Amino acid sequence: MSDTSILNHLFDRQIVCPVCNSHFKAKTVKSKSPRVISKDSDFFIRYSVVNPYLYDVLICNSCGYAAMKSDFEKLKSHKKELVLSNVTPKWKPREYPYILDEKLAIERYKLALLNAMLIDLPNSTKGMLSLKIAWMYRLLDNDIQETLFLKQALEGFNTAYMTEIFPIYGLQRDSLMYLLGELNRRLGNNQDALQWYSKTIVNTNSSYKIKEMARVGKDLIKTANT
Repeated sequence: MSDTSILNHLFDRQIVCPVCNSHFKAKTVKSKSPRVISKDSDFFIRYSVVNPYLYDVLICNSCGYAAMKSDFEKLKSHKKELVLSNVTPKWKPREYPYILDEKLAIERYKLALLNAMLIDLPNSTKGMLSLKIAWMYRLLDNDIQETLFLKQALEGFNTAYMTEIFPIYGLQRDSLMYLLGELNRRLGNNQDALQWYSKTIVNTNSSYKIKEMARVGKDLIKTANT
């Protein structure tokens, strides 16, 4: 797709940085533009036309604060001081092109992940950022880096499951139980995967769809072991 046609699916959104009050514009994908091609078993959605994941991170060029769009404005006041003391002194302003690709998206997600670590955001945030980085590496067929960030995602979500209040990034308890099973399966931790899948299936609050996905995961492990 040409640059011009991609730009037709984007619009400028006015953003105010919650840390330093700077005003800036961010390219945002029009809600009707993405077309879903398919969904991977770990909730990754594959799109045609334009990929919203590429534009999911907002970055303030003034202070260096970076976060996913869903989190950007939710920063608690005591965290703002942490950005100014831990992030801003290290920040070097960086201008990005209007049209982003997977490599630039990875750079931006990693910047948001660094922010999350430096200002001690919840484990679920670190987990979701790591998962989205893994997905971008999947699009680039970089298995080594994908695996590395899937491991980080698993670590973050494991802790979040035990310590945070649901829903977590739109995931109810049954969905996160299933995701923990799926990440373990993808990483070759079959025993842990089977335990999480079983928990999902026997949980009376699990939706039919999630139970079916867990059963598919269990079958994949059984098939691989025969």
